[in-house]
Amino acid sequence: MPFRLLLLLALCCPFLLSAAPGRSKPNVVFILVDDLRWNALGCMGDKIVQTPNIDRLAREGVLFKNMFVTTSICSVSRATVLTGQWMRRHGIVDFATGISDEKWKDTYPAQFHAAGYHTGFVGKYGVGNPAVTAARGTSFDFWRGEPGQAGRFFIEPNDPTRKHKTAKMGDDALAFLADAPRDKPFSLSISFNAVHARDHEQREYEPDSREEGLYDGIEIPLPELATEEAFKRLPEFVRKSEGRTRWTWRFDEPQKAQNILRDYYRLITGMDREVGRILDTLQQQNLADNTIVIFTADNGYAFADRGLADKWYAYEEDIRVALIIKDPRLPKSRQGTAVDACALNVDLAPTMLDLAGIPVPAVMQGRSLKPLLEGNMCSDWRTEFFYEHHSVPKRIPPVEAVRTQKWKYIRWIAPNPVTEELYDLEADPLEERNLAGDPGRAEVLQEMQTKWANMAAAAR
Repeated sequence: MPFRLLLLLALCCPFLLSAAPGRSKPNVVFILVDDLRWNALGCMGDKIVQTPNIDRLAREGVLFKNMFVTTSICSVSRATVLTGQWMRRHGIVDFATGISDEKWKDTYPAQFHAAGYHTGFVGKYGVGNPAVTAARGTSFDFWRGEPGQAGRFFIEPNDPTRKHKTAKMGDDALAFLADAPRDKPFSLSISFNAVHARDHEQREYEPDSREEGLYDGIEIPLPELATEEAFKRLPEFVRKSEGRTRWTWRFDEPQKAQNILRDYYRLITGMDREVGRILDTLQQQNLADNTIVIFTADNGYAFADRGLADKWYAYEEDIRVALIIKDPRLPKSRQGTAVDACALNVDLAPTMLDLAGIPVPAVMQGRSLKPLLEGNMCSDWRTEFFYEHHSVPKRIPPVEAVRTQKWKYIRWIAPNPVTEELYDLEADPLEERNLAGDPGRAEVLQEMQTKWANMAAAAR
């Protein structure tokens, strides 16, 4: 560029030149939703729920149709998202323990910070007790993180404004975007505590007042597996587990189930509105063209499938989640496309770093989804993965599993008797016919047992 033109730009538009370093690397906004069922979004096929903004994100980005978590519970999954590691390696198995300062250095927020990013966290942190959570706040430039379930209520009883927690978290996200310096890139993590139930409260899924009445009179169908027959097929210790207890809280009566589902959908729509506010603000502040937006959930969720509620187990409804990645640098031909390859929550941290051009720490076990995002199918991309759930409380039976494209092997372990399940996912996608005792599948069972042993060892 001629010197005179460069000088003219500097005199007339000093902001453009000062902003250039920040524009050299993309901003990253990571949105995590709590307990969101994988298909309870318009873009994932639900015909009732209203999620126009998330659907817009899917139209402008890439939708991953086979996204799973490696442990289906909030604390462990969130630690996995932060570290890019299986539970066996990061070691978080309860709600009190936090990520140590030494291990924190290799998390995606720490790596962003070390690379010169302005970092922020909003919402449910969820890894460690309140003291651990408060201490971790010093690791961010902007901190509005909260411990546990981010409060007992969605609407605080003594708050005269009656502002919903989801809306408050949206406000905090916009505050970060308003104050973020323009001479450096930013990384913002937003973790909504919706749509997690407020256990034992009179209205567990209390929505924003703006959604009151939404879905009234609409019958929300229960899943195909919400039957007594499916429940009876479960191992006895699963039938007596926490999943069944919570089913009695929410789904043991038809009208109760409808009230729960309508409120759950109202919470989703309220969360969608905040996603829209964030996307609109990025556009208004001329940040959208250089900001990667990632949307996903911390685990799956059972709507009375198999006579159970919540998550934890290795069945499809528990481990499958939605994932959308919008990278504005991709060609228009990639907008609104879908990826069938298997993605995992261990992949999120290395993906964010790789997209930002930051080296991925060697201790991360996931893989960057960048090639899939760009439409390039790697010949060595995974077709199977290892699942584990050992975390407390003990009323949730520990389980491990291996899922391939065709087979699901589930292994319930101590303190319960070792109990095996084997499903042909191609012929039986709902996992209704356990083939573990079928002599004709003995060779497949042995092969899956070997995979389980090898993958469990490799996950450490």
